[in-house]
Amino acid sequence: MQVAKPAVYMGGELYSCEKEAGETDLNFGFCFPDTYEIGMSYLGLQIIYHVLNEQENVFCQRFFAPGTDMEALMRQNGLPLFSVEKKQPAAEMDILGFTLQYELSFTNILNMLNLAGIPLRSRDRGEEYPVIAAGGNCSFNPEPLADIIDFFMIGDGEEVLVEVAETAIRHKKEGGTKRGLLEKLARIEGVYVPAFYRPEYGEDGMLTGYEKLYDGAPDRVVKRIVNDMDTVTYPLKPVVPFVDVVHDRSVIELFRGCTRGCRFCQAGMICRPVRERSRQKVVEYAEKQLDNTGYDEMSLLSLSTSDYSEIEPLVSDLMKSCRKREAGLSLPSLRLDSFSYEILDEIQKYRKTGLTFAPEAGTQRLRDIINKSITDEHIDAAAEQAIRLGYQHIKLYFMIGLPGETDEDLDGIAEIAERMNRIYRRVCQDMPERKGRFQVTVSVSNFVPKAHTPFQWAAQDTPEEFNRKHYYLKDRLKRIKGVSYQYHGTETSSLEAVFARGDRRVCDALIRAFEMGCKFDGWTEHFDYGKWMRAFEETGIRPEFYSERLRDTEEFLPWDLIDSGVTKAYLLKEYRKAQEEAVTPDCREGCTGCGIRRLTECPDYRGSRKEQTEQA
Repeated sequence: MQVAKPAVYMGGELYSCEKEAGETDLNFGFCFPDTYEIGMSYLGLQIIYHVLNEQENVFCQRFFAPGTDMEALMRQNGLPLFSVEKKQPAAEMDILGFTLQYELSFTNILNMLNLAGIPLRSRDRGEEYPVIAAGGNCSFNPEPLADIIDFFMIGDGEEVLVEVAETAIRHKKEGGTKRGLLEKLARIEGVYVPAFYRPEYGEDGMLTGYEKLYDGAPDRVVKRIVNDMDTVTYPLKPVVPFVDVVHDRSVIELFRGCTRGCRFCQAGMICRPVRERSRQKVVEYAEKQLDNTGYDEMSLLSLSTSDYSEIEPLVSDLMKSCRKREAGLSLPSLRLDSFSYEILDEIQKYRKTGLTFAPEAGTQRLRDIINKSITDEHIDAAAEQAIRLGYQHIKLYFMIGLPGETDEDLDGIAEIAERMNRIYRRVCQDMPERKGRFQVTVSVSNFVPKAHTPFQWAAQDTPEEFNRKHYYLKDRLKRIKGVSYQYHGTETSSLEAVFARGDRRVCDALIRAFEMGCKFDGWTEHFDYGKWMRAFEETGIRPEFYSERLRDTEEFLPWDLIDSGVTKAYLLKEYRKAQEEAVTPDCREGCTGCGIRRLTECPDYRGSRKEQTEQA
């Protein structure tokens, strides 16, 4: 009771696992490098927890980054990092697995290892320490953490986690060494063991390639892909927290992947191909989750919800189920160009939800550069229909600092916001009952070039240029009535880019920053840019070399060891098309040759779309 929210450390939530640690063959610690409230909102945690604990001989326990008040007491009293389930020390796990969702959580990984009494670098950890694993989106460029993590799991985790657990159990019973386990794990598709590769640098300091140190390791690590979303296990009884968490609701994953090909979007590239869960399964899972948990809201999760092939009949089915259970339905990630007003109207009949659109760029020219296939007509039509349905607040997401951006593109953002007001006034003339306080929120994030995207070679704006653009746009928007403006921190975006495109050398700066006290870097109140700059200086790292440098397309990239399924040749073709302001059509209009067919069966969208239409 000496800390805020003591219930987050208590355990014993509904559907948390009750196995005994000593009665299973493998103790797996799932580590989320942020607070409980954020971690318990992450669907991936619930899926992995469910997948592992379904195995009778595996006990998966959860570990979270404690709040600063709790951490101070833990260090003061010599209490090591402990699991939520059994209060078991993290150092007693066989495997500790971290999820990598955000580059600015990397110092929290170090802090959790330090709290557990575990050496930070893998070379300093003997047989008495757990094997440290990681997975998630950031593992598609694993190099910044290569000196810390023993092995990475690349791609979908449901199947590879079971294979890793089975391999670890057999090896443990044989009494093998940690090195022997890593050799076995390296032979599993989708597993990357950094210690088996040594980076090589030229005289100019540029990365030139990797020397393979173990013959059994693959030349390139191919990501894992779950092909059938209907047969893969899914948590119908997710752990229900005692406290409010960030996303306190039931969540059903509609599908993985995206066919749109936005050139800045890493998830849209690394999560290919699209694999849908059937409408019948979605409804079944939704009803069972609501019944089991008692949540009063259901959310559908995907990269582009309205691209689901049967979205309208699905929403109709779900609304019936939600009404019976007095629950609301939330549809995030709606696309302006495929926006279904019937869907929106159907949802509003029961409970009005917030409405958010993402034009991403202010002009058609820049939207063509990033391959965002929406027009001003789409934006205006969607806004008008939403206002006619009674919505009084529209939120618009944009990105600044995109390759090819000019001040005219920033003016375009303000012009879109201004048009929202004009549309509202026009609708009110036709429908006087709609009059009221209308609000437009313009939310702006900074472009961060990411690995495995067409913009992986692009330069990021300098912090000075980002700040200039922020204030330029702020000045334009403050003249428009009823418009509020939100923007992301410049310094955190610059740091994010360093680790998004960093090589193994930036790990020294990461560790030094942690030693200086950096943690919770994604939190404004904890982020200390000055410490990071000193850490870079002391370790001889120039952050602008990774963030602001325009990369040569012939350059060997730190993440070239990882095969995301999308070929480098395709990404390069898209990068050049962006420079020509040329667009690439949606995969549903015909295969664009991204290369994912090399790894798995990619649907023929033209054929499947025709069949789905006929069935409907």
